[in-house]
Amino acid sequence: MVKTSGILLFFVSLVFAQGLPDYYTQYYFLSAPPGSFQQGMAGFVNPANSYHLKDFEGRFAWSTDGPKTASIHEWGIFGGYQGLGFGMLKHKAPGYKIVDYSLSAAFGTDGWAYGLSYDWSSGDVDYFKKERFLRAGTIVRPNRYLSIGATGFFSLKSNLKQGAAELALRPLGTPSLTLFADGFMHSEKDFKDAQWSAGAAVQALKGVFLVGRYFDTKAFTVGLSLDLGRAGVSVVSFQDKEYNHRFDTYQVRFGGTRPSFSHSLAKDTGYLSLPMKGHVDYLNYMIVDKSMHCFYDLIKNIDAAAQDKRINVIVLNLSSLRILPEHAWEMREALKRAQGAGKKVVIFIDFVQMTLYHLASVADVLVMDPEGFMMLNGYVMGKTYMKGTLEKLGLGFDEWRFFKYKSAAEVLSRENFSDADREQYQDYVDDRYELFIKDVNESRGFKDNKVEDLINDMALFDANNSLEAGLVDTLARWSAKEEVLKKITGRTLNRIGARELLPNALLPQKWGNKPTIALVYGLGVCDMDAGIRARWLEKKFLELERDNSIKAVVFRVDSPGGDGMASDMVAEALKKCSEKKPVIVSQGQVAGSGGYWISMYGDEIVAAPNTITGSIGVIGGWLWDKGLSDKMGMTSDYVKRGDHAEVEFGITLPLLGIQIPARNLTEEERAKIEIFIKAAYDGFVKKVAKGRGMPEEKIREIAEGHFYSGVDGKQNGLVDEIGGLFTALAIARQKAKIKPDDEVNIVQVPKTKGFMPPVLPSLEIQTHHPIFEYVRKLAENPGKPLPMMYPGTWPTIEE
Repeated sequence: MVKTSGILLFFVSLVFAQGLPDYYTQYYFLSAPPGSFQQGMAGFVNPANSYHLKDFEGRFAWSTDGPKTASIHEWGIFGGYQGLGFGMLKHKAPGYKIVDYSLSAAFGTDGWAYGLSYDWSSGDVDYFKKERFLRAGTIVRPNRYLSIGATGFFSLKSNLKQGAAELALRPLGTPSLTLFADGFMHSEKDFKDAQWSAGAAVQALKGVFLVGRYFDTKAFTVGLSLDLGRAGVSVVSFQDKEYNHRFDTYQVRFGGTRPSFSHSLAKDTGYLSLPMKGHVDYLNYMIVDKSMHCFYDLIKNIDAAAQDKRINVIVLNLSSLRILPEHAWEMREALKRAQGAGKKVVIFIDFVQMTLYHLASVADVLVMDPEGFMMLNGYVMGKTYMKGTLEKLGLGFDEWRFFKYKSAAEVLSRENFSDADREQYQDYVDDRYELFIKDVNESRGFKDNKVEDLINDMALFDANNSLEAGLVDTLARWSAKEEVLKKITGRTLNRIGARELLPNALLPQKWGNKPTIALVYGLGVCDMDAGIRARWLEKKFLELERDNSIKAVVFRVDSPGGDGMASDMVAEALKKCSEKKPVIVSQGQVAGSGGYWISMYGDEIVAAPNTITGSIGVIGGWLWDKGLSDKMGMTSDYVKRGDHAEVEFGITLPLLGIQIPARNLTEEERAKIEIFIKAAYDGFVKKVAKGRGMPEEKIREIAEGHFYSGVDGKQNGLVDEIGGLFTALAIARQKAKIKPDDEVNIVQVPKTKGFMPPVLPSLEIQTHHPIFEYVRKLAENPGKPLPMMYPGTWPTIEE
């Protein structure tokens, strides 16, 4: 015992004798250099390590009192999370005590991280001449095979400096085999006196590593590390040059999910639960937005569950879900992919109509609340016409309609559908209806015309009717889901949260920067500063073009069009970007008119079968004061210079800020506008022909403002592929020549809608309602050709 205590006292004295820690004796808990294996000690050695901790990770480590296994001599606690690290290490010697502390911060990328830490001590600091110091570190990983690290130690009291450097190689590009070497040098010693070590880490089984390390003193260590998902244990045995067992160190890790053989042992033991109350949208606010489900994350989580061997069942509750039909179709397709991977899908419903039942029908087991209700009455689409309303208000409207199907202005000039508009609406409704019939028949195993007969003969179903008709499989409430799942699977399953799914939770296993695909959103009306925000979006596309770390771009378009200049600004920026890297367009619920304009230069266009696409054309119209000012008791007056200077002048409506021209155009003025509109249309057609690589005559045949379903768009050449957002991402990956086994980083642009939702949401809804936006667009752009669709053209989440 005396001999052991003397060795340990000498050991601790050696650590602090020069004021700065001796590298190998201070950090003896490491089984390998910090940048080469298991993220070191969470930034306690090389502060750059804490950058690589994507999830919280904590460690408790201790050393034995000599070779006695059941003893604790020194111990430490280390932790880190997304660039921040903390460590505490308690040293112990007869009559003396020192506790070291460290705070670190790290920044950078997966390919090059750098960090800085501040270190201090408490206890017998003066006796051991312990000094406060800074550590600066970096870890460079240019590819999956190589890692280079360096750490510098700088005293804040004296001129003492130390440095450590390391090199690690992965010959196979994976953690299966890691070869490493490192060296340490003090500023007051010669290079020939530098200390070094070398060794290897071998993965015997997934999550089971054998580690050996040899030191220049001829001492060596052997260790075993065992990862169990979000936990792990390791042991390292220290042997001197005479092969004497000196002592051991142990570590217990918690947090930070790593691959493990235990995941395979837990196959089919869990379920993913997705309560869907709220609405599905592309982007959320940073705070106070709990009722929203991010569309990308939702599909990603379903796909992650499909890849996680532990997941047996994906269970969803569609109660109070509000979702666009196109989003519902993409979600349905993701669930079908999960079924193809061997997962069961169980869906709970209470009140559903066509869109939600279309989604729910994909389930292997469809469960309805005993007091639930179903309305399957088909699809209807139409418009509210405001010709009479304008007349009563005292507003005149002149529709400039030069293209057969470009009907957006009809709502202000007619009382019902034109023949052309009725035709295109009916075509779209037919395609949606046939998609519903096909999918429900396939999923529910119905034959002949059963679904259509149910729609036409009954339409309304309570829970018992639904069960008898075979529309659902059983009746139960969401609160009883555990019992339902046990009955289906014959076992009790463990609930696994979306963040715990292995594809979401696993730390990156390969070194270096992952290939990055940018997911860019073009949402809302085509406008310079609202909706798609063309000025901002142009800037982003030009930045992506120059960014060599971005290997491909997916542009998600959900826009009814709007302003031609805004549309063209984005289209040209996208075109320039596509000259440097693949740009794939994914069309959402609607990508018509200006929405198609911003899509047309994509290398490929992907649309869902129920997407609204096309509508290649422009509209115009003139709204003027035909008695409104008299009814409101308002007058206006002006002075002018120029024959047509007053053409847009009139009263300005309070609160709305919209100016209403006092008169209609003259025949001469209208003739000039017609020339501009037709020229704008010709330019639009020519650009589409160039972007799609199709003859201009072919585009003219399918243009004239005609909108199409995604299915029809695929047939006439406006769309390349039927699919969703993740289809587009897969195509982008392929065109960027990213290897199938490479992990990919998806960067969303923008990341959020903003900081928080509007304080007065009711006012936000009123002033940003699609119909209001449409009228405002017309009123604010008198005489201007507008590539846009009427807002009532596409289905809404209220359906």
